[in-house]
Amino acid sequence: GLRPSPPMLARSRLPAALPLRRLLSTKAIPPPKLFDYATVTSHIHVSDAISAVEAAFGALARGKVDVPFPMHIGIDETASAGPGDCHIKGGYVSGESTWTVKLACVSFYKNVADGLPPGGGIFVVMNAKNGAPLAVIQENRFLTDVRTGAAGGISVKYLTKPTDKTVGFIGTGAIAKSMARATAAVRPGFTGFAYGADAEMAQSFCDEMRAELGCEFTAVGSAEELCASAKVVFTQTPGSATVLERSMLQPGSTVIASGSDQPTKQELPVDLLANCKYVCDLVGQVSKVGELRSALAAGAMTEADVYAELGQVVNGDKPGREGDEIIVCDLTGTGAQDAAIGQVAWEKLSKL
Repeated sequence: GLRPSPPMLARSRLPAALPLRRLLSTKAIPPPKLFDYATVTSHIHVSDAISAVEAAFGALARGKVDVPFPMHIGIDETASAGPGDCHIKGGYVSGESTWTVKLACVSFYKNVADGLPPGGGIFVVMNAKNGAPLAVIQENRFLTDVRTGAAGGISVKYLTKPTDKTVGFIGTGAIAKSMARATAAVRPGFTGFAYGADAEMAQSFCDEMRAELGCEFTAVGSAEELCASAKVVFTQTPGSATVLERSMLQPGSTVIASGSDQPTKQELPVDLLANCKYVCDLVGQVSKVGELRSALAAGAMTEADVYAELGQVVNGDKPGREGDEIIVCDLTGTGAQDAAIGQVAWEKLSKL
């Protein structure tokens, strides 16, 4: 399960001798600053987040992050609402000046008919010294995609060989773009391949990433063709069905999966999970909503079969890539990442 909060993060108690006049202080807390979507997207980039998210993973593995299990609110479809989902995550990295709570709303598919994206979201950044709200950041999942991409870049850094410069993307939406940008930051000059159910969308992804990153990108016709071309494979799909087979992968391949974040999702087959070096962001979370969940349910793995959490590799507690083993990195997204990108966003946006 998830680690208990470290003692240093235990709930504080009010000193018994605190004067009543201080308890009744009428000094007002300043209102939080509001940053709109256009401001956020024009000033925050995935390259800004990589070092902060890497440090957060390391702190998480050392027990220095207070990160509760994510909350999920389902919005059922009625005449006045939904369908949709809201995911609430948050966390505090010990020693930092802020902590963050995030609401990410997804799968509001009826929005498309109104010309709107299928969801939205906000980050609430709090002052860790006095508990006051510093900022409400309208990011509509942009910061979530940025911190997810940062985790992908960190996975490339630690779990692949420096010579692995062929990178594939199964699923070509917003998260794939963030993964590609982060990969370019840690492995510049890579050659990209893309496959998606929508061939036109995959080609558009390739054209955009080629122009933005200066890397060659090619759209391919199948997951099998992509795996034959790429040593590093990102999967970021809705997770409604498995997207590749173990037999498709080259020796020494690294699969970085981020599509499974609910108990109903699965991108990777159980036989791959059970026959690889399995790394994840947080064991207590992937066992319930990540790829590991399906392997546990099938009796093919136990939590003891997890090789490492990503933070353990970042800290040097366990080696990452050692040879031609198959590595799977399961990223479900943690409150530690949200705390890290919230801090980065506040530090940049507060200076505007």
